[in-house]
Amino acid sequence: MTTRSVSRPRPSRPRPSRPRPGARRTIRLVGGLALAAVALTACSSGDSGDSGDSATASGSGSGSSAEKLSGTVTVFAAASLKESFTSLGKTFEKEHPGTKVSFNFGGSDSLAASITSGAPADVFAAASPKTMKTVTDAKAAKGAPATFVRNQLEIATLPGNPKKIATLKDLTRSGLKVALCAKEVPCGSAAQTALDGAGLKLTPVSYEQDVKGALTKVELKEVDASVVYRTDVKAAGGKVEGVEFPESKKAINDYPIALLKNAPNAEAATAFIDLVTSARGQKALGQAGFLKP
Repeated sequence: MTTRSVSRPRPSRPRPSRPRPGARRTIRLVGGLALAAVALTACSSGDSGDSGDSATASGSGSGSSAEKLSGTVTVFAAASLKESFTSLGKTFEKEHPGTKVSFNFGGSDSLAASITSGAPADVFAAASPKTMKTVTDAKAAKGAPATFVRNQLEIATLPGNPKKIATLKDLTRSGLKVALCAKEVPCGSAAQTALDGAGLKLTPVSYEQDVKGALTKVELKEVDASVVYRTDVKAAGGKVEGVEFPESKKAINDYPIALLKNAPNAEAATAFIDLVTSARGQKALGQAGFLKP
C-alpha cells in the first residue's frame, strides 16, 4: 500500500499594512510638530530661567527699580535737618523720575501743631520724641515712629571766638549776649537740660523759634554766642566756630521719623523714609554731623 504525503497549507502571516502615501505625509507632519513642541518647551524653560535671573539681578541692584512712584512727597522736618534732608530729597528725585520732595522746615513743636491741625503732609521728622508724641497722641501717625539719628549741642561763637568762650558756664558772664532756642523747641529744651544739669542760670537776649534762628543771630553778629546743634555749626562752615561742652552729652536728642496717617502720597513717602533709614541715608546724615541712633 502506497502512503501519500499530504501537504498541509502553511498558515498565512498577516502582512504589515503599509500606510498610504497621504497617511505617510500626515505621520511625518505630526512627528515634526511634536519635535518642534519639545524644542520650544526646552527653549521656553531656558528663557524662563534667564529672565528670572535677570529680574533677580535687577531687583538686587536697586530695591526700588520695580516701583513706579510719582507725585509730590511733602515732608515736615526739624530745621536742623535742612541741609541733609535737602540733599537726600535730590537723591530721591533722581532715583524716582516723576517725583518731587517738598520740605517744610521749622521748629518741631510748630510743625507738630500744624500736622495735628490738619495740614497736609506725608512725613514728619522731629528733633525730639516729645514733639513726635504730640502727633502720635493725636493718632495722626501711621505705625510707630522710628529713631533714625541723634544730635548733640554745641556753643556757636563768632569766627575766632573773640569772647574766649570755653565752657557752658562762660555763657553766664556779665555783658555777654547769648541767644537760645525757645524752651518748647527741642534745641531749647536740650539747652535747658544742660544748664539745669550744671546748676546754671542763663537769661538770653532772645529766644528763637528754631535752631536756625539762633544760629543766624551769631552769623549776623547780633549776639556773641548761641547754643545750637553741632550739625548746624558744621553746616554754617566758616561763618561760626563751635565750642564743645561736656554737659551736652546728657542732653542728646533722639530724632524720630514717621509716615503720617492721612499722607496724600503714602507709597512715595514710605520710599523716602526707607532712603533716610538706609545705609546710604545714614552715611549722608553722619557726614552732616548726626550721631547714629
